[in-house]
Amino acid sequence: MYLVAIAWAYVALMMAAAEATSPQGTLFGAFITLMLYGILPLGLLLYILGTPGRKRRRRAAESAAQGDAGGHATPGPAEGLAPEREEA
Repeated sequence: MYLVAIAWAYVALMMAAAEATSPQGTLFGAFITLMLYGILPLGLLLYILGTPGRKRRRRAAESAAQGDAGGHATPGPAEGLAPEREEA
């Protein structure tokens, strides 16, 4: 996934450089080219392709916060139990 993003960023950067160095080009045109062909599409693509990973991390964090699979916290050794008395 990242290899395609790096390649696309390289192409967009080269397009912006060509726009900036062209006799009819401007730096503003190069900036617009970089934004509209590079940064914005890449940001959207990486956000969409990263959705399954974000969901997986969120579910893992929620299940770790719940404790066991049943959703109930496991009681500790003295939690919920009355102390035992020893008789002589």
